[in-house]
Amino acid sequence: MITLVTGATRSGKSEWAELLAQRSQKSIIYIATASSKVDDPEWQNRLDDHRDRRPYDWQTWEVPIALAAALESAEASSYVLVDALGTWLANVLEQDQTTWQKTEQELIAAIKACEADITLVSEEVGWGVVPAYELGRRFRDRLGSLSRKIGVIADVVYLVTGGYAVDLTQIGERLPF
Repeated sequence: MITLVTGATRSGKSEWAELLAQRSQKSIIYIATASSKVDDPEWQNRLDDHRDRRPYDWQTWEVPIALAAALESAEASSYVLVDALGTWLANVLEQDQTTWQKTEQELIAAIKACEADITLVSEEVGWGVVPAYELGRRFRDRLGSLSRKIGVIADVVYLVTGGYAVDLTQIGERLPF
């Protein structure tokens, strides 16, 4: 089972994904794509908020880059929660287009092959202005495209906004890819 949870900043997408994981009643593997930055107190507070919400019995894997390999190593009896794709993408954003396409293909293949139930959290970044700088446009375009590709293979896609989770697979129609 592949689930994609997407939404804006502070919309509740991580909390919704965590609730889905808890409801599974399986052994949870929480894949954190963010790295600690001791010189950035605001970032550390964000990480602490996420860490404080997680039950003590969840396994936490810190995977800033090798996400495909981590998914390949998850046991079938587990429930994998990846939070979040945007942070992971930021960690590999400097890749040239050819390398990025290979990385993206490997991730999509690993998601499809993952025997565990998996929920991926992704930020919605394309609802604002076009970034004025190339790296910002690259981030927005790559994350938008990656989220769409995962949405196509996902069994369920939720949009979280204003504290509500909306099941897009129930009310929407999947676009051809």
